Amino acid sequence: MAGAPTADSPAPARPAGSTAWAYARRLATWAFFALVIALVWRQTRHVDASKVLASIRAIPLPMVLAAALLACCSHLLYSTYDLLGRRMTGHRLGTRAVMGVTFISYAFNLNFGSLVGGVAFRYRLYSRLGLGPSTITRILAFSMLTNWLGYVVVAGAVFCIGSMDLPPDWRIDAGGLRLLGAGLIGAAVAYLALCAVAREHTWQVRGHELDTPPLRIALLQLAVSSVNWMVIAGAIWCLLQRQVEYPAVLGVFLLAAVAGVITHVPGGLGVLEAVFLALLSHRVPEAPLLGAVLAYRALYYLLPLAVALVFYAVAEVHVRRLRKSPGAFLD
Repeated sequence: MAGAPTADSPAPARPAGSTAWAYARRLATWAFFALVIALVWRQTRHVDASKVLASIRAIPLPMVLAAALLACCSHLLYSTYDLLGRRMTGHRLGTRAVMGVTFISYAFNLNFGSLVGGVAFRYRLYSRLGLGPSTITRILAFSMLTNWLGYVVVAGAVFCIGSMDLPPDWRIDAGGLRLLGAGLIGAAVAYLALCAVAREHTWQVRGHELDTPPLRIALLQLAVSSVNWMVIAGAIWCLLQRQVEYPAVLGVFLLAAVAGVITHVPGGLGVLEAVFLALLSHRVPEAPLLGAVLAYRALYYLLPLAVALVFYAVAEVHVRRLRKSPGAFLD
């Protein structure tokens, strides 16, 4: 191919500006990660592990069951994201197959990071079901867009309302959060407006195709993803035994989600706990607060992972047998 680097020709040099930007992003990420580690150490150095375990055992069974039910509902909601991707790409895989792939990928994504779960498992499972790389890429991109569209809307609403009770020593005030919330709401409105007015829903951005859905699909994206984010926070709220108002728990969870993405820590391990301790320890004792977050991690991360491992093993066996009969994957 003309212009492609070969073994005898070095790869084209990256522009100096892009290299500097890449180093700056990497430095900022490591600095944020170091800040999180320091925050974890500061918040947990005086926590008694035995008290944390006792607080987990003290969570009432009805609250645990309610949190488990909400966790199941969240995973079910997330598993519908790729059904919207099916609508956008027009592939003909059956509903159970699509939701199964999405659930497995999401469970691994939560525990091992997006490259392992969200990307690698989707490509492996969908390709074994007969989808091509370009179709899988479009499904993955649309699923990510759906997820973060809901985040933008919910976070924007929570920050605009000003329902978060930040610690007194924090420099971010309610006015700053409202400004951030307004910006997020504006971004969501701009996306919906683009979907409403666009005559052509495929855009060329730096040589890549970007699909925007019709408005009715965009509204469905917004609704499903927004409900999902709120359901997840509801599970944590139950495990906290409603000691803190739900909007405050939702706001802290949304901030923790972004912190986990920035640090690239698989499952946000330590990041989630640090953010909750930093923002709510002035209202809830540290041991019960940390116990509730750890219980949430067990219900929402580890238990679905165990189920996904079984599903994945079964899927591998069945895919090998059913690939000879492509119609078995269709509705």
